[in-house]
Amino acid sequence: MVLGAGLAGLAAAMRLSARTVTLVEREETVGGKARTHRRDGFTFDVTGHWLHLRDATVRALVHDLLGGDGLVDIGRRAKVWINDAIVPYPLQANIHGLPGEVRRRCLAGFLRARAGRLVRRRPPPESFHDFIVAQYGQALADHFFTPYYSKFWGLSCDRLTFDWLSGYFPTPSTVQVVGGALGIRQDRVGYNARFLYPAKGGIDLLPRALLEAANEGGRLSVRLSTDVEEIDLQSGRIKLTGEPSWLDWQALVSTIPLPDLLDRIPGLPPHIAAARRALCSIPLRYLNVALRSPTMMREHWVYVPERPYPFYRMGVFTNVVPEMAPPGCAALWVEVADRSSLLDLPSVISGLERMGAIGSADDVLFVEQRDVEHAYVVFDDARRAAVDLLLGWLAGHRVFSCGRYGGWTYGSMEDAILDGFLAAGRVMALSGRQVRRGECDVSGDPL
Repeated sequence: MVLGAGLAGLAAAMRLSARTVTLVEREETVGGKARTHRRDGFTFDVTGHWLHLRDATVRALVHDLLGGDGLVDIGRRAKVWINDAIVPYPLQANIHGLPGEVRRRCLAGFLRARAGRLVRRRPPPESFHDFIVAQYGQALADHFFTPYYSKFWGLSCDRLTFDWLSGYFPTPSTVQVVGGALGIRQDRVGYNARFLYPAKGGIDLLPRALLEAANEGGRLSVRLSTDVEEIDLQSGRIKLTGEPSWLDWQALVSTIPLPDLLDRIPGLPPHIAAARRALCSIPLRYLNVALRSPTMMREHWVYVPERPYPFYRMGVFTNVVPEMAPPGCAALWVEVADRSSLLDLPSVISGLERMGAIGSADDVLFVEQRDVEHAYVVFDDARRAAVDLLLGWLAGHRVFSCGRYGGWTYGSMEDAILDGFLAAGRVMALSGRQVRRGECDVSGDPL
């Protein structure tokens, strides 16, 4: 049985397609966060969902599912809005766009930090803030990194560790930083300099294709609009909403948020309950904005670190695929910093006007507010030990929790697919061996 029909769950179901598998999803459609909302000819993903494919297996799979004319290859157009000016992303490699004195301090601070790391040993940084200062210097931390990430997380950068950065943080060389300070554009720094996206618009085309591939053998049972009420680890039973009786399972692949999974298991041992309480996340509040006229902004997305703006990032879907809005219109998304108070929409619209994303408030056809409960896992000092303990304990009961939220981590869509494959492989590796419950093993169908 697979819990959650996001990309990780669909990938696991596809890998297990030779078996009888039940796929459970509480929403009315598959995709998880890789979902698409459509209204009046406008197409909106759950903010920007771009495919960065570095793994050969996943790249071949996506091209097989969506290839031919089904994908477009895009060169990133991303900027940073700072000091009422727009600067190429990543900022640390393009500081020529900053005011003269700020540019001088940022370059000098970077060179001091880089020289300090070369000439003497320093203890490893203890927090994300320490990492940024050690990597780029105090001035860049003060002008961009600290204000942006404090706004993004809604937390002090001192509270965060930096192990979530691996592979996702642009790390330009000294030559690139100096070149950027002199005005040489550095547009291709970072893992996402190019990306793939469905040519017809809407990232949900990928999970739909994965679902079809998972059911090629006709052995997949999909239960949408169905939630998990309770899981009995000892007897290997599960109670689903709308089901009159408990269902048996031999193994579970779970991709639902790890805290939600644990909350459905009664009688957690004290040390497991304590580890579950250590798990923290932040929600996401974002807006889908439909414009009745084109936007003058050419960028795919823009980072906004400064506090007067009530959002920290915004983007333009129709700059990627124009068909994501009716002809002559535009589709935007805006990620709002305040996730709890009543939305100050006039302030958001005013900020978009100042940036040139919209011409005037009269251009706005409609705005939809959407909230996501678990959007970003908080990487604090307690997370790693808690996650290791919890995942190991669950695996000992033949429950393999994986994916961005099942594994309580940070990752891309590609990572989610790979995690689903890995979890399915662990289930298949256990087949044919019979052991007591509570040990990490499984045998036979159904799943």
